[in-house]
Amino acid sequence: MKKNVALGAVLVLALILSGCGVSAAETYLSLGTGGVTGVYYPLGGALANLITKNISGYNCTAESTGGAVENTMLIYRNKIDIGFVDASSAYNAPRKKGAFANEDIKNLRALVSMYPEAVQVVTLDGKIKTISDLKGKRVAVGSPGSGTETMAKDLLGLYGLTYADINEDFLGFGDASSGLKDKTLDAAFIWAGVPTSGILELGTQHKVRLLNFSSDMVNKLKKTHPFCVPVKITKKQYGSLMEDISTIAVPATLQCRADLSDEFVYNFLDTLFKNLPQIAAAHARGGDLSLKNALNGLDVDNLHPGAVKFYKEKGLIKK
Repeated sequence: MKKNVALGAVLVLALILSGCGVSAAETYLSLGTGGVTGVYYPLGGALANLITKNISGYNCTAESTGGAVENTMLIYRNKIDIGFVDASSAYNAPRKKGAFANEDIKNLRALVSMYPEAVQVVTLDGKIKTISDLKGKRVAVGSPGSGTETMAKDLLGLYGLTYADINEDFLGFGDASSGLKDKTLDAAFIWAGVPTSGILELGTQHKVRLLNFSSDMVNKLKKTHPFCVPVKITKKQYGSLMEDISTIAVPATLQCRADLSDEFVYNFLDTLFKNLPQIAAAHARGGDLSLKNALNGLDVDNLHPGAVKFYKEKGLIKK
């Protein structure tokens, strides 16, 4: 008799919850971002809010993490469901390259390209116009082992140069900016969204040059770095720029676990592109998100099936 009463109470509670609109089977998702002062964090918060408010049965929370590489590993270990991952990490992870050489990451799937993070080689010397002109110069190449330093090596190699041809200094852009002002450095590599605050600050007192990459060089780099995309940087973005230039960018992307449901992923992308103003309001870089650029730098062969369905319907992938 007691069992029947208990069972009846459970059924009544379930009916009450149902009547109040509370889901007894809500799925909780975790979205990995980056440091709280970076771009990933505010955008991640907006995305999590979009999921929770618009996709029935899902509740998503944005979490501060160490950024792209850590997010890749957290997805791999099923600690988060979705995460911001730069396109180079997304490309290298399943191929066991770079930071993932000792891992066997097979559960990472691509969702969308969010915004470009441009490679900007900065100088105050009007005579330095290309990477080739860095030979014999004092150059900040980024912090040791950072993504910026890796890219600096790759770009020097593109022009037939190595550290033996320059006087390299392992500095982040904050310290490098001081070196440029004090003339203890001739140039510095920085890899970030445009406009970059440090370059804007540098431009308040100096005319700034960003080194140009020809279309031939961009195409050559894409053979080994297919995730790179060409971008232009103009005086509209940096008023102190000596001249408009072309460079390369590595998109910041969203990646997810392979076992997320196709229906959820499809609904997420559909909701995302119906609510672009909310993403743009969260951070200036959110304004870069568009359907036109949604696949920029992505490994299309590694798209989540739900994403494939969405992009096929939008005509971005051939059926």
